[in-house]
Amino acid sequence: MIKPVKTALLLLVLISAGLRPQQTAYAKEPPFSDIGSSYAKDAIIRLYEKGLMKGTTPTRFSPAEPISRAEFAVTIQRLLGLEPVASPIPAFEDVPGGAWYYQSIQASTDLGLTQGKSSRRFAPAEPVSRQEAAVWLSRILNAAYASGPAADGKYKDDASIAAWARPEVYAVSKLGLMNGNDGRFFPGQALTRQEIAAVMDRLLQNPTWSAKLSTPARPSIQIGWQYDQTDAQFKQSILHSNINVLSPRWFFLTKEGSVTNESEASLVLWAKQQGKQVWPLFGNRFDQEATHTLLTSKAKSSELIARVVNSAVQTGVQGINLDFENVAPEDREAFTSFVAEFARRLHEQNMVLSVDLSPDFQTDWTEAYDYAALGKSADYIVLMGYDEHWSGGKAGSVASLPWLEKGLDNLLRKVPSSKVILALPLFSRDWMIGGGSAAAAPSEDLKLPEQFERIKRLGAKSAWNENLGQYVADYRASGNPRRIWLEETRSLTSKYNLAMSRDIAGFAYWHIGGETPEVWPALRNAAKYDAIIGPGH
Repeated sequence: MIKPVKTALLLLVLISAGLRPQQTAYAKEPPFSDIGSSYAKDAIIRLYEKGLMKGTTPTRFSPAEPISRAEFAVTIQRLLGLEPVASPIPAFEDVPGGAWYYQSIQASTDLGLTQGKSSRRFAPAEPVSRQEAAVWLSRILNAAYASGPAADGKYKDDASIAAWARPEVYAVSKLGLMNGNDGRFFPGQALTRQEIAAVMDRLLQNPTWSAKLSTPARPSIQIGWQYDQTDAQFKQSILHSNINVLSPRWFFLTKEGSVTNESEASLVLWAKQQGKQVWPLFGNRFDQEATHTLLTSKAKSSELIARVVNSAVQTGVQGINLDFENVAPEDREAFTSFVAEFARRLHEQNMVLSVDLSPDFQTDWTEAYDYAALGKSADYIVLMGYDEHWSGGKAGSVASLPWLEKGLDNLLRKVPSSKVILALPLFSRDWMIGGGSAAAAPSEDLKLPEQFERIKRLGAKSAWNENLGQYVADYRASGNPRRIWLEETRSLTSKYNLAMSRDIAGFAYWHIGGETPEVWPALRNAAKYDAIIGPGH
């Protein structure tokens, strides 16, 4: 059984005041010709040797020059050990895809660590002001704000500190990272390259923070559902993903009350060779009548469970993923009993049972599910975090952030976080706006590559919606307005961060093959940053 590991909360210790590290002798030839008189010489050398900062030319560091916003974003990405993210949707209009700093800015923007001058303008070539640097540093440290009478008003030029930066300025001051000079902070003054080198080096010299930077991401379950792929295609997708649990679609309830079995022992062997587990899916294809017939017969239920468990034992899988949807409300108790017996029989074979459930918003669709009781029997409850708006229904997002947060928190009130897995969508829907009735609009399901190809080909304009936590793209086709609520690295990272803040057991993805390559490093970044600042942030 795969279990997530708890990590300690990040303890930030105070760092001694001042920016100028004590100079030490450097035996080798300095890597830059212009740092001999810099107070940050040793810091610059250490950062260069760690690959965190480079020169403005092969031989010059330009220590007294202001550091640009792009350079600072790249330095942050390197300091935190984040992978570059080649998202097809630029976060900012002035950060082109071919720019050397594009993928670094995308990575930090996905995590909310850096921000633009506006929602669409990053101003990469502009210098970073001291108050902007304070905001960015406070974010990467996840520092508690040091506002209040004891802190506010410390600087003579306090009135010059922007309201949006004041809490962060005092937070980094409290940590001793940036303290200004002569009682002034100089918030609008450009930060120099040697100043940021000194700050970054001071962080690395701090044992607590240095240890956190090397903390590996905490282990978590990562389920990948197979759909619309051959086994060969599925394997290739898995090899380029974060998946550690494969869920092929092997078992399905038939109308006659039997079960289909497409088990493939070779896939289990391959997964074992790759160090991965297999939890095949057992579904009911939304067939409410056949499900009712099964659940209301104790003999049929026991027989069917035995057949699935026996097949699981023969193929050597480690668990079963139960996906019974559209269960009738009157079958609530019967379904609860069915899951309890299924779990008991699997546990006798040292296997796990995960159960897929939709978010509970008190509708007929979920009335059949006793979430608390199911959570006691099953090892994991997989929350299907999508279909906020479904095909044939009202137009809207597949999974907006507020909707997902509400659904996840509803579940966590009934099921321990250590038993919760959040399923994320690797698809979106293209909707006709204004077509059909108010309750139904024509739509088309899109895999992420199809989504990006379409908006590029048709010139769709996309804009980030902060409230929804995703981009929204609009275009016209055949004279009709159409809209796509996009899923991509930034939206998926926002959802991932939300769930990690609740310290859940892991994630699942519907479906493997629906993603684009940059999704996986973006989510690895989220896990890496979570390890640095600690769970529950």
